[in-house]
Amino acid sequence: MLGLPQSTEVNRPMPKAQLYKKFELKQAQRDAFDADIARMEIVNFIAPQSLPGIAEGTEVKAVFVVDVELKRSDYDTKNILLISKLIPHRIIFALRHEDKVQLAVYHTKLFTGPWQPLTPNASCLIPINGLNLDAVWQNIVAFVGELEVTEGNSLTEQIRVDEERTRLMRQIETLERQMRSTSQPRRQRELYSEIKKLKSNL
Repeated sequence: MLGLPQSTEVNRPMPKAQLYKKFELKQAQRDAFDADIARMEIVNFIAPQSLPGIAEGTEVKAVFVVDVELKRSDYDTKNILLISKLIPHRIIFALRHEDKVQLAVYHTKLFTGPWQPLTPNASCLIPINGLNLDAVWQNIVAFVGELEVTEGNSLTEQIRVDEERTRLMRQIETLERQMRSTSQPRRQRELYSEIKKLKSNL
Protein backbone atom coordinates (compact mmCIF):
# COMPACT_ATOMS: atom_id res chain seq x y z
CA MET A 1 0.00 0.00 0.00
CA LEU A 2 2.79 2.45 0.84
CA GLY A 3 5.49 1.12 -1.41
CA LEU A 4 7.81 -0.19 1.31
CA PRO A 5 10.04 -3.24 0.67
CA GLN A 6 8.44 -6.63 1.34
CA SER A 7 11.22 -7.38 3.85
CA THR A 8 9.71 -4.77 6.20
CA GLU A 9 6.22 -6.31 6.29
CA VAL A 10 5.08 -7.74 9.65
CA ASN A 11 1.25 -7.57 9.84
CA ARG A 12 0.82 -7.64 13.62
CA PRO A 13 -2.69 -6.75 14.91
CA MET A 14 -3.01 -4.24 17.77
CA PRO A 15 -6.16 -5.12 19.72
CA LYS A 16 -7.98 -2.10 21.11
CA ALA A 17 -8.38 -3.98 24.38
CA GLN A 18 -4.58 -3.86 24.79
CA LEU A 19 -4.66 -0.07 24.64
CA TYR A 20 -7.62 0.18 27.02
CA LYS A 21 -5.85 -2.02 29.57
CA LYS A 22 -2.48 -0.26 29.32
CA PHE A 23 -3.92 3.22 29.90
CA GLU A 24 -6.84 2.19 32.09
CA LEU A 25 -9.19 4.26 29.96
CA LYS A 26 -12.55 5.26 31.39
CA GLN A 27 -15.66 4.17 29.54
CA ALA A 28 -16.17 7.64 28.02
CA GLN A 29 -12.60 7.57 26.66
CA ARG A 30 -13.12 4.06 25.26
CA ASP A 31 -16.33 5.16 23.58
CA ALA A 32 -14.57 8.18 22.03
CA PHE A 33 -11.71 5.99 20.79
CA ASP A 34 -14.10 3.37 19.45
CA ALA A 35 -16.12 6.07 17.64
CA ASP A 36 -13.03 6.97 15.60
CA ILE A 37 -11.07 3.76 15.16
CA ALA A 38 -12.23 0.43 13.76
CA ARG A 39 -8.94 -1.51 13.91
CA MET A 40 -5.16 -1.10 14.12
CA GLU A 41 -2.29 -3.18 12.83
CA ILE A 42 1.50 -2.84 12.68
CA VAL A 43 2.18 -3.45 8.98
CA ASN A 44 5.86 -2.53 8.58
CA PHE A 45 9.02 -2.60 10.70
CA ILE A 46 11.85 -0.41 9.39
CA ALA A 47 15.17 -1.31 11.03
CA PRO A 48 18.63 -2.66 10.08
CA GLN A 49 17.21 -6.19 10.48
CA SER A 50 14.59 -5.58 7.78
CA LEU A 51 16.61 -3.14 5.64
CA PRO A 52 20.30 -4.14 5.92
CA GLY A 53 21.41 -1.12 3.87
CA ILE A 54 20.33 1.29 6.62
CA ALA A 55 22.27 1.62 9.87
CA GLU A 56 20.78 2.11 13.31
CA GLY A 57 20.60 5.77 14.32
CA THR A 58 21.91 7.40 17.47
CA GLU A 59 18.36 8.23 18.56
CA VAL A 60 16.16 6.19 16.23
CA LYS A 61 16.49 2.41 16.52
CA ALA A 62 13.39 1.42 14.56
CA VAL A 63 10.40 2.92 12.77
CA PHE A 64 7.00 1.21 12.77
CA VAL A 65 4.19 1.74 10.28
CA VAL A 66 0.75 1.40 11.88
CA ASP A 67 -2.27 0.96 9.65
CA VAL A 68 -5.32 2.56 11.29
CA GLU A 69 -8.76 1.94 9.84
CA LEU A 70 -10.90 4.95 10.72
CA LYS A 71 -14.66 5.07 11.09
CA ARG A 72 -14.73 8.75 10.12
CA SER A 73 -12.36 11.20 8.48
CA ASP A 74 -12.84 13.98 11.07
CA TYR A 75 -11.17 11.90 13.79
CA ASP A 76 -9.89 13.25 17.12
CA THR A 77 -6.09 13.53 16.92
CA LYS A 78 -5.88 12.67 20.64
CA ASN A 79 -6.75 9.09 19.73
CA ILE A 80 -3.84 8.89 17.29
CA LEU A 81 -1.47 10.26 19.93
CA LEU A 82 -2.72 7.61 22.33
CA ILE A 83 -1.75 4.84 19.90
CA SER A 84 1.76 6.29 19.62
CA LYS A 85 2.28 5.80 23.35
CA LEU A 86 1.80 2.04 22.98
CA ILE A 87 5.01 1.64 20.99
CA PRO A 88 8.29 3.10 22.35
CA HIS A 89 9.59 3.81 18.85
CA ARG A 90 8.95 6.24 16.01
CA ILE A 91 5.66 5.58 14.22
CA ILE A 92 4.28 6.40 10.79
CA PHE A 93 0.49 6.23 10.80
CA ALA A 94 -1.36 5.24 7.65
CA LEU A 95 -4.85 6.52 8.47
CA ARG A 96 -7.43 4.94 6.17
CA HIS A 97 -11.03 5.95 5.65
CA GLU A 98 -13.08 4.45 2.83
CA ASP A 99 -10.95 4.83 -0.31
CA LYS A 100 -8.49 7.42 1.02
CA VAL A 101 -5.34 7.39 3.14
CA GLN A 102 -3.56 10.07 5.17
CA LEU A 103 -0.04 9.79 6.58
CA ALA A 104 0.70 11.10 10.06
CA VAL A 105 3.81 11.22 12.26
CA TYR A 106 4.54 12.51 15.74
CA HIS A 107 7.74 14.46 16.41
CA THR A 108 7.24 17.04 19.20
CA LYS A 109 3.73 17.37 17.73
CA LEU A 110 1.47 15.52 15.31
CA PHE A 111 1.99 16.20 11.61
CA THR A 112 -0.57 15.03 9.06
CA GLY A 113 -0.36 14.93 5.30
CA PRO A 114 -3.23 15.44 2.85
CA TRP A 115 -5.88 12.81 2.20
CA GLN A 116 -5.03 10.91 -0.96
CA PRO A 117 -6.74 8.19 -3.01
CA LEU A 118 -5.93 4.70 -1.75
CA THR A 119 -4.48 3.06 -4.86
CA PRO A 120 -1.44 0.85 -5.50
CA ASN A 121 0.25 3.81 -7.22
CA ALA A 122 -0.72 6.49 -4.69
CA SER A 123 1.79 9.33 -4.39
CA CYS A 124 1.85 9.04 -0.59
CA LEU A 125 4.60 6.43 -0.77
CA ILE A 126 6.92 6.73 2.22
CA PRO A 127 10.42 7.87 1.20
CA ILE A 128 13.25 5.84 2.72
CA ASN A 129 16.17 8.24 2.28
CA GLY A 130 19.27 8.32 4.50
CA LEU A 131 22.24 6.26 5.57
CA ASN A 132 20.90 5.69 9.09
CA LEU A 133 17.54 5.70 10.83
CA ASP A 134 18.05 9.18 12.31
CA ALA A 135 18.26 10.58 8.77
CA VAL A 136 15.45 8.35 7.50
CA TRP A 137 13.13 9.54 10.27
CA GLN A 138 14.02 13.20 9.72
CA ASN A 139 13.25 12.87 6.02
CA ILE A 140 9.94 11.11 6.70
CA VAL A 141 8.80 13.82 9.15
CA ALA A 142 9.88 16.54 6.73
CA PHE A 143 7.98 14.77 3.94
CA VAL A 144 4.74 14.31 5.88
CA GLY A 145 4.90 17.72 7.59
CA GLU A 146 6.10 19.49 4.42
CA LEU A 147 9.04 20.93 6.36
CA GLU A 148 12.20 22.45 4.95
CA VAL A 149 15.03 21.87 7.39
CA THR A 150 17.50 24.75 7.13
CA GLU A 151 21.15 23.76 7.07
CA GLY A 152 22.54 23.82 10.60
CA ASN A 153 19.17 23.11 12.24
CA SER A 154 18.10 19.80 13.69
CA LEU A 155 14.57 18.61 12.90
CA THR A 156 13.37 19.60 16.38
CA GLU A 157 14.99 23.04 16.08
CA GLN A 158 13.38 23.58 12.67
CA ILE A 159 9.95 22.71 14.05
CA ARG A 160 10.47 25.22 16.87
CA VAL A 161 11.61 27.90 14.39
CA ASP A 162 8.58 27.25 12.16
CA GLU A 163 6.19 27.40 15.11
CA GLU A 164 7.71 30.70 16.27
CA ARG A 165 7.41 32.12 12.75
CA THR A 166 3.75 31.05 12.58
CA ARG A 167 3.11 32.68 15.97
CA LEU A 168 4.70 35.96 14.83
CA MET A 169 2.72 35.94 11.57
CA ARG A 170 -0.53 35.53 13.49
CA GLN A 171 0.41 38.41 15.80
CA ILE A 172 1.21 40.60 12.80
CA GLU A 173 -2.11 39.76 11.12
CA THR A 174 -3.99 40.63 14.33
CA LEU A 175 -2.18 43.97 14.69
CA GLU A 176 -2.73 44.80 11.01
CA ARG A 177 -6.47 44.24 11.43
CA GLN A 178 -6.44 46.50 14.48
CA MET A 179 -4.54 49.18 12.57
CA ARG A 180 -7.07 49.10 9.72
CA SER A 181 -10.01 49.36 12.10
CA THR A 182 -8.76 52.29 14.20
CA SER A 183 -9.16 55.91 13.12
CA GLN A 184 -6.83 57.34 15.76
CA PRO A 185 -3.50 58.44 14.18
CA ARG A 186 -1.60 57.93 17.42
CA ARG A 187 -2.87 54.38 17.84
CA GLN A 188 -2.08 53.65 14.18
CA ARG A 189 1.51 54.79 14.70
CA GLU A 190 1.84 52.59 17.80
CA LEU A 191 0.49 49.56 15.96
CA TYR A 192 2.72 50.24 12.95
CA SER A 193 5.74 50.35 15.25
CA GLU A 194 4.76 47.02 16.85
CA ILE A 195 4.22 45.41 13.44
CA LYS A 196 7.58 46.66 12.17
CA LYS A 197 9.31 45.24 15.25
CA LEU A 198 7.66 41.84 14.85
CA LYS A 199 8.49 41.70 11.13
CA SER A 200 12.16 42.29 11.94
CA ASN A 201 12.09 39.01 13.91
CA LEU A 202 10.80 36.95 10.99
